[in-house]
Amino acid sequence: MNDWVSQEASLTEGYRQCAKLTWRYGTTYFWGAALLPRPQRKHVYAVYALCRLADDIVDLPNGQHPGPSPGGSTNSADIPVDGPPTDPQAASTSSSNPSVRLATFAKSFQTSLAEGGGTDPVMAAVVDTVITRRIDPECFDRFFNAMAMDLTKTSYQTWEDLRDYMEGSAAVIGEMMLPVLEPISQAAKAPARSLGLAFQLTNFLRDIDEDLDRGRIYMPQEDLRLFDVDLERRAVTPGWRAFLAYEIERNRALYSFADTGLALLPPRSARCVGTARVLYAQILDQIERSGYDVFSSRARVPTSRKAATAARMMVTGPRALKRQAEAYQRRSIDVTQDTY
Repeated sequence: MNDWVSQEASLTEGYRQCAKLTWRYGTTYFWGAALLPRPQRKHVYAVYALCRLADDIVDLPNGQHPGPSPGGSTNSADIPVDGPPTDPQAASTSSSNPSVRLATFAKSFQTSLAEGGGTDPVMAAVVDTVITRRIDPECFDRFFNAMAMDLTKTSYQTWEDLRDYMEGSAAVIGEMMLPVLEPISQAAKAPARSLGLAFQLTNFLRDIDEDLDRGRIYMPQEDLRLFDVDLERRAVTPGWRAFLAYEIERNRALYSFADTGLALLPPRSARCVGTARVLYAQILDQIERSGYDVFSSRARVPTSRKAATAARMMVTGPRALKRQAEAYQRRSIDVTQDTY
């Protein structure tokens, strides 16, 4: 009895930390998840927490604790405010080598999953989510492989090359979230993958300047050459504006295909996804309003607008997005395949 109480207390604490992490660093996901029934909400936080903790190892390779960026927030939703996981296996190395730290973190997750739980509350919550929502463990293999790729590859020649990376870093996250959202049809998988890609491409466009500081370029070199852009200059030239408009159009096409999946979700899940989708896409609107200048400041959506969007979506649902999706389907020959 005492062991069961202890495990339940650990799970409760783990989910609390996952929620706190999402609230502090992933507010778009937090506001979207707020529209889900309470039993589902915590699982969004848990998936988010695992992915962001791994991403932090990649983005902060020297092991420093994340701190505010000049814009007042961190680049990635990183480590829970109460500290990183303290699982003995994860803590067994003090290496500053990010490859070692990432491999250790991945191994800790895999071991905890095999054992059905973990001593660290956050990891225990993540494992509980994977098991209870029946998320395919293979998704996490693809995810950790992509995170490892981020440590060695700093640029991509073509959109197809970038898509190969985003398969494991973004599309697969849409697959992880899908069991939490309880779709009414397996056809929701392709739109969910497209939404993961859309979210990440929006991040890439918003964070071009910060990624340059890290020595990374996620914009396809082929596209940069097409518009005669020297990204290292960080100059807002006519060519740069044309280039960014081109990438934003590609990004919106991903969102349009993702919208076709809303009709395949229960109403509360559709509201959750619709809220996150609208909020993320507003970042693209902010970039356009700034004249495509992503170097002077970081495009962001105010918290007040996030709250208002969530409240409106709770009342009306994603009606406009569904209408747009129907129009997209009418003009598309085949929206069932990963053609984006």
